[in-house]
Amino acid sequence: MDSCCAKLSGNVHPAQVRKRGVGKVGTGFWGERVGASSWSSSFSSQEWKSLRKERRGRTISRAILTPDVDKENLIFERQVFEKQYANPNSVAAIILGGGAGTRLFPLTSTRAKPAVPIGGCYRLIDVPMSNCINSGIRKIFILTQFNSASLNRHIARIYNFGNGVNFGDGFVEVLAAMQTPGESGQRWFQGTADAVRQFIWVFEDAKNKNVEHILILSGDHLYRMDYMDFVQKHIDTNADITVSCVPMDDSRASDYGLTKIDDTGRIIQFSEKPKGPKLKAMKVDTTLLGLSEKEAEKYPYIASMGVYVFRTDVLLKLLTQKYQSCNDFGSEIIPLSVKDHNVQAYLFNDYWEDIGTIKSFFDANLALTEQPPKFEFYDPKTPFYTSPRFLPPTKVEKCRIVDAIISHGCFLRECSVQHSIVGVRSRLEYGVELKDTMMMGADYYQTESEIASLLAGGKVPIGVGQNTRIRNCIIDKNAKIGRDVVIANGDGVQEADRPSEGFYIRSGITVILKNATINNGTII
Repeated sequence: MDSCCAKLSGNVHPAQVRKRGVGKVGTGFWGERVGASSWSSSFSSQEWKSLRKERRGRTISRAILTPDVDKENLIFERQVFEKQYANPNSVAAIILGGGAGTRLFPLTSTRAKPAVPIGGCYRLIDVPMSNCINSGIRKIFILTQFNSASLNRHIARIYNFGNGVNFGDGFVEVLAAMQTPGESGQRWFQGTADAVRQFIWVFEDAKNKNVEHILILSGDHLYRMDYMDFVQKHIDTNADITVSCVPMDDSRASDYGLTKIDDTGRIIQFSEKPKGPKLKAMKVDTTLLGLSEKEAEKYPYIASMGVYVFRTDVLLKLLTQKYQSCNDFGSEIIPLSVKDHNVQAYLFNDYWEDIGTIKSFFDANLALTEQPPKFEFYDPKTPFYTSPRFLPPTKVEKCRIVDAIISHGCFLRECSVQHSIVGVRSRLEYGVELKDTMMMGADYYQTESEIASLLAGGKVPIGVGQNTRIRNCIIDKNAKIGRDVVIANGDGVQEADRPSEGFYIRSGITVILKNATINNGTII
């Protein structure tokens, strides 16, 4: 007969088993045959589940073994399997400042990609920073290299101990590319992995000894994500590396790293930006991710977001021992690690956009004005942080505003704004028509006397002058656009470089340069 250990109350004694559900009565603890309402002699898993639970997690059953136990309890100690929960104090985030940002040029001509303004009053770096803060992650490193002055200034103003967002025991450290002793220390970052490798000594520092997991984040994505859900998935699957993934359609699949997974979510193949036959070979049945058949037909690929979580010891070994010559996570470290490490996929089935090109930047900004928007910055539970500028409310005089975002500190006078974003401190004069336009605003105000003096001298003040019509355009900060100007790209030019005239055209979108002057009556 199978047996089980029982902890009995002091007055419980062996006795006859009740006849209810019993074919043959016997004495002792167990009847020879017990019906469904009682226990069988083989103690099955289903019967374990039927046991009632005490608050302390013990398993009990009341007087069903003997007729005279007087409702005393049989108490069975069960083995407890504790779930390991992700602790944000054991997680550090590394935000990559990006390379030269050539695909976002000319917006990156004088600033790093994460410093590019978005949504009227934010910068791209505010997205991963806010996600970290809202996820409870307080140990944050930001790696910078190209045009990092404005990015460093923005971070210093907001994410510090004395002013702006207070981190308590956490920290935000900017790690700028620098030369160090040795041959490898004489070169700039060669890629995402090399950037982390060059600062590997930081993560071996005493203050980071309790960091068990390291998040690798990009500074040029737009999304809202609880990173601790991501880390929890990483822990639950006992992964060495976890890659955050999104379903992807045919039109953009070749721009991303694509994965194939097995039925446990483990990545079995990873291909970085495949083209042609290699792209087609990465098609998968995305119904495995919970997509409907219709959605799976539209999104037949699983694309990497370029957001990863590593076990700290695994990351250090990969960068310093196993793959010392590999410089990029997406094209080298991840594909090679799939072979002999547990690399898991985490499905992020929500809004996510890679702000890597002028067109994607433009479309993502204007999408914020749609009703309802696919993404919005204002969420009371997970707010997005940015510079506290202490500007006055926007003043609007007899304007027509449709599906638009107007930031604070603006002056709008009898103008029309449609499907556009108007950034901080913007000035739109009488008769201005703004449509399908992302206007970044200004870094400072000009006084009324300064504006009057400039106009009197035939010069152009910051903002948009009277009776100017602008469409399908990005206007960078501090741009001076005169009166009676038309910016519409009526000829449908796709690419043009006119820096001497203050603008470029990328993917059919006119980009007015930062601090540029567009003189009165100009037609673009």
